[in-house]
Formats: sequence, structure tokens, C-alpha cells
Amino acid sequence: MSAVREHIYKVFPNDMNANATVFGGMIMATMDRISLVVAERHSGHVCVTASVDDVHFMAPARTGDTLIFSAVCNRAWASSMEIGCRVIAEDSYTRRQRHVVSAYSTFVALDDQHRPTAVPSITPETAEERDRYAEAGLRRETRLEHAARISARRDGASQA
Repeated sequence: MSAVREHIYKVFPNDMNANATVFGGMIMATMDRISLVVAERHSGHVCVTASVDDVHFMAPARTGDTLIFSAVCNRAWASSMEIGCRVIAEDSYTRRQRHVVSAYSTFVALDDQHRPTAVPSITPETAEERDRYAEAGLRRETRLEHAARISARRDGASQA
């Protein structure tokens, strides 16, 4: 399964927001880059971010923490893939770890004409992979249902 297991980022004072915690936008940008690497390794193509779902900030990261980013391709469809990314903050001196952020991103693989192109399927082998695979399907169904409801609402509003 395509993955980046541990990308390490040392937090410095220039990474802080006005609340003296790590700026969430920096973490999100790093998650997007690492997830892109996973998508491109899996597909063998240039990929673009199509959506980011379920970004959850669980705990703050602070100056001196080491951030550990992990990302994995949970499932692939015709031309898109869901990549799950998790960030752990570790105190470099005590080694105490805490889960700080998780997110799921959808990437689309592109051909040489910048059109969506087929990606390899995923066959989950372990119980954890099967869980991630099934849950990715549920998240996709939710995304598609949400898009259909918004479209129907807009269509109804334009006819009024």
C-alpha cells in the first residue's frame, strides 16, 4: 500500500500563531504535500487535490515539538484516491506523543493532457487496511450525497 510512514518536522518559533501554538495552515500545507507524494507514488501520475475532508485538530503543537506526519492511500476509484494523513506531536525530550491532527484528502490523477486518468485499484490485506478501505467508501458516499443535495438546492433556487 502506498504510504509515507514518518515525515519529521521540527517546530520552531517562526511556526507559531498568535496563540503561541503551531499555525494550523502550515500543518495543513505539509499534510497536503505529503499526501500528494502518496497519491503520485500510487498512481504513477501527476495528481491534484480535489477535496479535503474531515480536518480535525485534536490538540495543539508547541515550540520545540517534533511533528510526525504519516499518510496512506486508503482507497482508489477510477481516477481518484483517498489519502488519510495523521500528525503526531512528540516532545523530543520525554518522547511523550499526542495525536494533533487528522484529515482525509481526495486526489485525482492527470494524464499528459491534464485530464483525469485511471489509477491502480487497492486490495486491502490487513484488518486495518480493510477498515480504512471500507471507511473511505463511506466518506465518498457522503461527499457524493452532499454534492447532489447542494446541486438540487441550487437547481431549485434558479427555477424560482
